[in-house]
Amino acid sequence: MLRFIANSCVVLFLTILTQIGGLAWLIALFFRQKLVAFLLAYMALTTAAIWIAPSFGRVALNCFDSGSLQVQSWMYCALNRNYVAPELKDVLVETADEMDRQYPGTQTLVLDANFPFFDGFPLLPHLSHDDGDKVDLAFFYRNEAGYLPRATRSPIGYFAFEPGPTDCTPRWPTLRWDFDFIQPLWRDYELDEARNAAVLRILSGDGRVGKILVEPHLVQSLDIAHPNIRFQGCRAARHDDHIHLQL
Repeated sequence: MLRFIANSCVVLFLTILTQIGGLAWLIALFFRQKLVAFLLAYMALTTAAIWIAPSFGRVALNCFDSGSLQVQSWMYCALNRNYVAPELKDVLVETADEMDRQYPGTQTLVLDANFPFFDGFPLLPHLSHDDGDKVDLAFFYRNEAGYLPRATRSPIGYFAFEPGPTDCTPRWPTLRWDFDFIQPLWRDYELDEARNAAVLRILSGDGRVGKILVEPHLVQSLDIAHPNIRFQGCRAARHDDHIHLQL
C-alpha cells in the first residue's frame, strides 16, 4: 500500500511538473532499473512530443537556436514547457527579429510557454498558460558597460523583482510572492529601459497580440502605456520580473 501511495505521488508530481513525466514513471515501473528506464522513457516521450504536439495545435520552440529568439534555459525544454501555438511562434520570431533590427545583437529570451498537449491542462504556478496562446519573456538587462546578451538577474529569469510602488496589500489566497529573502542573491543588473520599452511597443502594436501583462510602475517608468498593456491583478504573480503576452 505504501509503495502504491509513493508511486502515485511521484506520478502526480512528475505530471504536474512536465505533463509527460508521470507516464514515463509508469513505464519505468515495469523494469528493474527504474531510474534508467524512467530517463530513457522520458527522453523518448519528450522527443515524440515534438512530432505529436502539432496535432494539438502547438509547436516546440527550438531549444538549440542561437539566433535572435532563444529559450532562456535548457530547463524549460527539459520540462516540456516550451510549446506555443504556431501563430504565437510567428509573433515571437518576428518580434525578436525586429528587436535585432532596431538594436543589433539583441537576443529575446523565452521563459515558460505551455505544455505540448491538451487545452486546460495547467502549467503551474501560472494561472493561464494552458492553451498554447500564452508565453513569458525575460526582461532585457544591462550593466555599466552596456547591454548584456542572454543575461537575466536570476538563473531562470523569474523572481528577480524590480522595486516600485504598488497598490496591492497583502491578502490570501494569492500568488503575489515577493520572495524578499532571495532578492539579495540575484545579479546586480539594471533594466535596459530602451530595449524593454521597444519590445513592449512592438508587441502592443501587433494585432495578433491581445494582452500584455506588466506591473503598473514599469508601464509608467518605461512610458509605454497602451490598452493592451494591463495589470494582472493583486492575486496573480508579480509581473515586474518578466513580460507575459498572449494572443
